[in-house]
Amino acid sequence: MKIALISTYELGRQPFGLASPAAWLGNRGHEVVCIDTSRQRLPLDTVAQAGLVAFYLPMHTATRLAVPLIQRILEANPEAHICCYGLYAPMNEPFLRALGVRTILGGEFERALSDLADGISPSGPLISLERLQFATPDRSQFPELSFYATLSLDGITKRVGSTEASRGCKYLCRHCPVVPVYNGTFRIVQREVVLADIRQQVAMGAEHITFGDPDFFNGPRHAMAIVDALHAEFPGLTYDATIKIEHLLKHRTLLPRLKATGCLFIISAVESINDQTLLLLDKGHTRADFVEAASLMREAGLTLTPTFVTFTPWTTLRDFRELLEMLVDLDLVEHVAPIQLAIRLLIPAGSRLLELPEMQEKLGEFDSSALSYQWRHDDPEVDQLCSEIQLLIQKEERQKSSRRTTFARIWELAHDGPLPEGFHSESSSAVPHLSEAWYCCAEPTSEQLAQV
Repeated sequence: MKIALISTYELGRQPFGLASPAAWLGNRGHEVVCIDTSRQRLPLDTVAQAGLVAFYLPMHTATRLAVPLIQRILEANPEAHICCYGLYAPMNEPFLRALGVRTILGGEFERALSDLADGISPSGPLISLERLQFATPDRSQFPELSFYATLSLDGITKRVGSTEASRGCKYLCRHCPVVPVYNGTFRIVQREVVLADIRQQVAMGAEHITFGDPDFFNGPRHAMAIVDALHAEFPGLTYDATIKIEHLLKHRTLLPRLKATGCLFIISAVESINDQTLLLLDKGHTRADFVEAASLMREAGLTLTPTFVTFTPWTTLRDFRELLEMLVDLDLVEHVAPIQLAIRLLIPAGSRLLELPEMQEKLGEFDSSALSYQWRHDDPEVDQLCSEIQLLIQKEERQKSSRRTTFARIWELAHDGPLPEGFHSESSSAVPHLSEAWYCCAEPTSEQLAQV
């Protein structure tokens, strides 16, 4: 059978969620076409003729961008069998089925997707958490790595590859889209598969690897065995990973080993510096923990890249100003992509936030077009500030302003007073970062929607 696998957005990376099932399907003798519409035009005629069209939906942005493509394919071929898989597929099952999607797969999807291609209708649960024996991902159909996000370090640009060493998460943070699907479970990708995937990308020119795991230290022994082996084989290769603040503190003795094996920076979902908000989100860390983690990372010679859910129903103007002040005090201004200072809390279907009385009293209707519940802040000035910052960031990105310049302009919007003395607007090239900022729970930009 001819099968089209489609990804619409994967944070500027070659999508593992296409490469992995492509290998499974190819091993079963199917003709597979992989299309990454973040980098390629959708070949509508080819896709509409496929026996199975499967969309990978790992996050909110990817799902929003997939909707008009699904509609376009069904207009061209109303009989097309559309499948959606990935985190956001089971979370949005009623909406997707109303669009005309026939099959929904959640959790560990490779075997079920392969069975579907073989003509075996899924008979198990909507979400599978079975332990799979993975195949080496097939990346042969993607654009070259040079078309994807790059790493900037000391004025040098490096080509970036990506892989996954695990899926799911052991934790139950209320706002996280992983939780409604995996519910505290995580599954590993076998070490030999991860290393084979890295090896093939190094052969393609990768000089840096991004580990896309929700949390690299859900299984610290598994993670460290991989980076030890990676460094032994490719001593010049660098990498980054995502690790929660709680894990950075718990496994602080591993930080020097991460540095020694080539880790450049660690993304950590700090989300807020307000302890009450952190408690509502069930993040497992406090404001003081964030400060301590920043210090530990600096001591280890690693860059901490914090991410935030900046605007929540409980955020005050004082909270936002204190966040900006803390980033200056901790010398983290250039570590934070400007978009992180404009993220507004998304509440998708199935979110654990819906369990909170504090959330219920703020909640509006579910907006199927936005795939999230609507909410308004009690203080209209907070919502206004969020909108103004989002517009400012779009303008600064078009002008290619530096992070420090954009930060200074955000400060001006939020504060009556000037930036602290000693704050310099000049950027330093010493902070490693990717050319596409990390975020998973944000609205797609107008530019992204226009390109669909």
